[in-house]
Amino acid sequence: MVIKMTAPEPITWISNPRAATISHSPAVAKYFPAGISESTRSFHTCIPSYRVTPLKSLNRLASLLGIGSLWVKDEADRLSLGSFKVLGGSFAIYQTILKMLGNPEGFSFSDLSLPEVRQKLGDVTFAAATDGNHGRGVAWSATQLGFKSIIYVHENTSKARIEAIERNGAQVVVIEGTYDDAVRQVYDDAQKNGWQVISDTSWEGYEEIPVWVMQGYTTMFAEVQQQLVAMGQFNPTHIFMQAGVGSLAASAFGFYASLFGKDRPKMVVVEPDQAACLFHSMEFGDGKPHSYPGNLDTIMAGLACGDPNPIAWEVLYDCADGFIKCPDYVAAKGMRVAGVPLYGDPYMIAGESGAVTLGALMFVLELDRYAYIREALGLDENSRVLLVNSERNTDPDEYRRVVWDGGDQIPRQYRMHKNPFTET
Repeated sequence: MVIKMTAPEPITWISNPRAATISHSPAVAKYFPAGISESTRSFHTCIPSYRVTPLKSLNRLASLLGIGSLWVKDEADRLSLGSFKVLGGSFAIYQTILKMLGNPEGFSFSDLSLPEVRQKLGDVTFAAATDGNHGRGVAWSATQLGFKSIIYVHENTSKARIEAIERNGAQVVVIEGTYDDAVRQVYDDAQKNGWQVISDTSWEGYEEIPVWVMQGYTTMFAEVQQQLVAMGQFNPTHIFMQAGVGSLAASAFGFYASLFGKDRPKMVVVEPDQAACLFHSMEFGDGKPHSYPGNLDTIMAGLACGDPNPIAWEVLYDCADGFIKCPDYVAAKGMRVAGVPLYGDPYMIAGESGAVTLGALMFVLELDRYAYIREALGLDENSRVLLVNSERNTDPDEYRRVVWDGGDQIPRQYRMHKNPFTET
């Protein structure tokens, strides 16, 4: 007997009508006050290797998909670490050290490595849990300042990601279980050993540092707005943002909600269907964050998180117009499209977590079955959509499996049937 397996839908959608009713979010005002992005960017520009990452216009793809503009903030080469995560980790370490010093004024990144400062601080060890990118950013930042770092990873973390963390000066500890187990274990061990935890997720009694992490990410959106002005472009009308615990999405949505208020863009969260803790929280219906009960089995390693960040959830519950969960083949499509663009569009190396929003947006715009989502979001020929390629191929073997070998193929019934315009 042959058993036919039903392919999962590319897009599962849930709307958040609450977002349309919120003209002023207390969470946004609390975590993303006016001027915070100027402060974070002022800090980051003091890092010697800081460079603005490119904002890439996919004009041909936008035309094919029937929207006005498609912009991708490409974080593939952020500080040579391959991910945006270092923006949050470095700013959080900076703020943590300032607090330890009594919050003196006028300190820059380089000032923190001065001998007199080091003497006052003593022997500090920074610790973090990670699927790869956050830990690499924390390790790099600690090493730049001459501090030790210990990074916890779960047992399914790829060898390439572990080695990348080690190359940035950290000791790596591999634990059994998932990312969420690593978060709990590093905190317990830090309490025993006197380490300073730099986490991108929060829990009761531990909120200050995760807020600094989220604020650190706003540097890239301040860059985006500056880049759009330089391009003579309008502000985005829509933002699709990937989410693990939700910190990046909350940073993006908090930045734009603070900047534009009720005139903010429409904002959508995108998650793996096997680790959809934010979608699940919205689906639960009580306005509270809830852990996802699944096994977190997804190629999107950076998004394989079962426990949402509670403070990120506060922002998303107020500001996210909708939540999408999608299977791995959606991210795989985004990876291939980024790597093999339409003629005239820029090329990008996008890892699994970095490419999922591109894949999700394409399915929403391509398939007739998602016309109701387009209508709900007002996605049309005038829309200007912003995405973030949050990582490059931080696991090269997995990247080649998907892009070179055609891994995680799109089920036939969901493949694009539009005939692309003739390329010349």
